[in-house]
Parts: sequence; structure tokens; C-alpha cells
Amino acid sequence: MNKAPLIHITKRKAMPWQRALLIRICAIIISLVVCGILTTVVTGLNPLKVYGSMFSGAFGTPRRIWTMGQEISMLLAVALALTPAFRMRFWNLGAEGQVLMGGLATAACMILLGDKIPNGLLILLMLVSSVAAGAVWALIPAIFKARWNTNETLFTLMMNYVAIQLVAYFVIIWEVPKGSGKIGIINQNTEAGWLPMIGSYKYLLNILVVAAITVVMYIYMKYSKQGYEISVVGESKNTARYVGIKVERVIIRTMIISGAICGFTGLLLVGGTDHTITTTIAGGRGFTAVMVAWLAKFNPVVMILASLLLVFMERGAGEISTTFGLNQSFGDILTGIILFFIIGSEFFINYKLNFRGSGKDKGEKGGKE
Repeated sequence: MNKAPLIHITKRKAMPWQRALLIRICAIIISLVVCGILTTVVTGLNPLKVYGSMFSGAFGTPRRIWTMGQEISMLLAVALALTPAFRMRFWNLGAEGQVLMGGLATAACMILLGDKIPNGLLILLMLVSSVAAGAVWALIPAIFKARWNTNETLFTLMMNYVAIQLVAYFVIIWEVPKGSGKIGIINQNTEAGWLPMIGSYKYLLNILVVAAITVVMYIYMKYSKQGYEISVVGESKNTARYVGIKVERVIIRTMIISGAICGFTGLLLVGGTDHTITTTIAGGRGFTAVMVAWLAKFNPVVMILASLLLVFMERGAGEISTTFGLNQSFGDILTGIILFFIIGSEFFINYKLNFRGSGKDKGEKGGKE
């Protein structure tokens, strides 16, 4: 007679949010304790001073706070773009390329039309072209998925590399000065195509725009008919077809929206803050945003907190390296440990461990948690 396993895992029913929040808080506290022990053993530094340095790196000055807000808003924008696709179980890993294409379209308008048309019309063309470029870059894998059921993960990843090479090609064409391998600040003298600042705050416009997108995406996903269709398709395509939802149309429409928001993020980066285009302008946000979306369970409001956490740790890790003269990798190690505990806590929120009881009844299925 085969014995039941000592431990078996079962899925939990929905846990009250208060208890789930408590588990996440406990995970963060434990991760900080582990990081503190590691810091003391490896570097001999006081872990409290290290944590204070991380906080100072993110919030120590008004300039750092505004920069933090900008980084959070850009990461959040990409995560919001991925949300409808992921809710539909379309694994769009091409956000990096879609942001690059939106940025490339913005830069093209600024370079080619900057001194030829009024600035208001130029910004309007930048908006239309960036959104269209991102949407088209997402539409291509969507069509192949809808028509021929191709693997969207590999397809969207491949599109990232194509986008990087396209940007690299045009950087060489537009480089200033020739042979430098970079464009530099576009329209630095005329500021043609630069998005307007609100008062003297360089990043405020980007932050407000992304806040508006967050509200719209929350309403769209929770209360609109299209948001409902996305959820049904994500649960079961066969069920969606049975109730009359045209799955192929939903896939294409949703990916257009996802790509359009990514393209718009490229506009904010090129026209709003950096005023140039490089192959690294997306900064890996297309991949980091995947973690943001998963941590928040596709809830646009919770994504604000997830984005804040990841940006805080990234900037804090850099500050540790600068303040204490440590290798950048040490800060990344601390970040990885904290993320490991946070992500690991999701297991205990969604699943429970059942231990084999001491009884000999072969029909025993219970046990203690």
C-alpha cells in the first residue's frame, strides 16, 4: 500500500485581503532581517545605516523625489500597457520594442519636421505617430496569434531585437556630430517638439498623464464591456466563443491598445524628458513591468505601489554603492533577496501546505496546515 506523501500542496480559497497584506508585510520584514545579517557578515557595515542610505537615495532631496516620481510613472505606464494583454493570457514581452518604436517615431518627427511646422502641430504629429508606431509593433504578433496561433512570447521577444536594430540604424543616420554614434539633444536651441513643462517642474506633466492613464485603465478593465471580454477570453477561449465573443477581434484590439500605450510612453521619454533617442532609452522597463503587473495581480491601482517598491530598491541599490564604495552588485543582491521574499509570499497567499497526519487511515486526506 502506497503511503500518502508527507507534504502535499493545495490551492487556497480567496484569502481576506487583510491577511494577505499581513503575509506580505511579514515577508518584507524577514527579507530586511536577512539582508541586515548578510550586510553585517559581508561588509561589516551597520545595516541600519545601509537602509538609511537607500531611503536617502530615493527621497533625500526634492530633486531625487521628482526623479523618483518620473521613474515610477514611466515604469507604471509600461505595466499598465501590459495589463490588458496579460489579463487576456497573451504574454506580451515586446513592450521594450514597442516603447522604442514610439520613441523612434517621436524622434523622427522632431528631427525631420522640427523647423518646418508650428510647434503645436509638431507635438500633435508626434503623439499620433508614436501611438501608431507602438500599436503597429504590437499588432504584428497579434495578427499571427489570432490567425495562426503562433507563440506570442517568442514573437514579441523577437520584435524587441528588431526594434533595437532599427533604432541603432537611425541613430547612425541622424548622429551629431558624424562619427559620434549618438544623436545628442534634439532641437536643443529651438526646443521644437519638446513637451511643455508645468511651471518649473520638468517631470510633472509625465506624472499627471500616467496618473490619468491609471484611472482610465482601472475603469476600462473593471467596468467596460471590452474589459469583461478580455477577462472571459483569458479564462477560456472556448467559453468566450460559446457566449458569442469574437476572440480574434479581442486579441487584435487588446494588443493595439497595449502597443499604443507603450508607444505613448516612448513619446513621454523622448519628447518629455530625455529629448533624444538611444537603443537603451526604454531602460529595461519592458521586462521590469512584467514583474510589476504580476506583483499587483493586474490591478492598476496596486501597480503604483509595486512600481514604487521596485524603483525605490533600484535607486537605493545605486546609493549604497556610491555612499559606501561597494560594488553595484551588492546592492543588486539585496534587491534580489527582498524581491525573492515578496514573490515567495505569494505562494503562501495562494497555496497551503498540508502535512500527513499520524493516523493510519488510508483514506485520510486532511492534515494540519
